[in-house]
Amino acid sequence: MDIFDITIIGGGPVGLFASFYAGLRHMKTKIIDALPELGGQLTALYPEKYIYDVAGFPKVVAKDLAKNLIEQGLSHKPSVCLGQKVESLRPEEVDGERILRLSTHNGGEHFTKTLLLTVGIGAFVPRRLDFPGLDALENKYVHYFVRDKSIFKNKDLLIVGGGDSAVDWALNLQDTAKHVTLIHRRDEFRAHEDSVKKLMSSQAEVKLWFEIDSIVGGSSIERVVIKNNRTNESETLNVDNLLLNLGFVASLGPLRDWGLEIEKGDIKVSTKMETNIPGIYAAGDIATFPGKLKLIATGFGEAAIAVNNIKSFIDPKARFFPGHSSDLKSKK
Repeated sequence: MDIFDITIIGGGPVGLFASFYAGLRHMKTKIIDALPELGGQLTALYPEKYIYDVAGFPKVVAKDLAKNLIEQGLSHKPSVCLGQKVESLRPEEVDGERILRLSTHNGGEHFTKTLLLTVGIGAFVPRRLDFPGLDALENKYVHYFVRDKSIFKNKDLLIVGGGDSAVDWALNLQDTAKHVTLIHRRDEFRAHEDSVKKLMSSQAEVKLWFEIDSIVGGSSIERVVIKNNRTNESETLNVDNLLLNLGFVASLGPLRDWGLEIEKGDIKVSTKMETNIPGIYAAGDIATFPGKLKLIATGFGEAAIAVNNIKSFIDPKARFFPGHSSDLKSKK
């Protein structure tokens, strides 16, 4: 039975920074992630997308940020288990000490003194449009993620959506696609104001109040008919690729059965990032508290708060704040 001080479920940005910080606090650390690679949404959903709101980077490509976070998160050599989905949690007592036993979908077992949940929005699947035959076109002509910008080279691209992803890709793919059109069913975007301002002054064609009415083509896409949801007027666009940024359906999955206090799909935490179950903490998008702001930047701070409180939980004699990292390194 190999018992870890802290096990981090979720190998995205917040989990990776928590791993780095746990290493600074000299804790035996393990990362578990259901995905086959570290990086979370940065690598799985939008590796080619620019990120603008991480301190120290005026702009950075998601995959490059992930690469740096992985290097930092693994610098203290934590144990890493990928492709494992944790399903059950059972507290046990070992030599008079309370231990958490984690079981995964493939029969794996992990033992830890504490648990930090950094699972982002949980298990997620993209929202899809209900059109006959659309699923047969997915990954070739219909896309939900952009893993490689070059697939849109010299294509007539239609982007559907009004959030950050739709707006960012409408901007970032103009240097790749032959023509970019974005349609949104409303006239208000759920995106950063600066990005929307850049979009409206860019070469992308933006059509508000429009939705897809039909898709013309058989084994590929030839045209897309869009309809104005206020006037019912239709237009036909010459399009050969669709990028659907309609959001995701997220689920906590088995975590819902662990007895955690949940509010609107998120896990409630205290100012110490602790849940209602002793020894279990949460940070990043999955955690909620009054005044919560879901950003990578704020998630980094939550990770540091959680890890320092976990250190105190494991060793009540340890200082909550160990000093600045520059001071810690200089003492090595």
